Amino acid sequence: MESTSREERLAARIVEGAADAILFADREGKVRLWNPGAERIFGWTEEEVRGRSLDLVVPEKQRARHWTGWDRVLETGTTRYSTETLAVPALRKDGSTLSVEFTIQVLRGPDGAIEGFAAILRDVTERFRREKELRARLRELEGK
Repeated sequence: MESTSREERLAARIVEGAADAILFADREGKVRLWNPGAERIFGWTEEEVRGRSLDLVVPEKQRARHWTGWDRVLETGTTRYSTETLAVPALRKDGSTLSVEFTIQVLRGPDGAIEGFAAILRDVTERFRREKELRARLRELEGK
């Protein structure tokens, strides 16, 4: 039993210390875990988001698509974003947008039923901005 307890404490320290956002949302899309990395990236504290909808970080224009995908994964139990990165816009507490890349993990209970989804998200706003500027500069140089 000692090794499991030690491993659980180690896992908790990894989640707490990660610079990336690590979160868990239940089947209904309510936030149940929100690490300090998520607080740094999005501006919401865990106390502010616990039990609230992921709509807090999903821009209004993307919500229908987000929830359609959510429902599809609940129905099928699979997503390609377990191994592929998805890049999307997101919202900060102050209403500003950012660009994030993330993967998700489908979490199942002992009975095999989906309990919800964990995600690891990284803020790639600055890289996205630089790439956009480079593409614009390239178009300019090519005379397009």
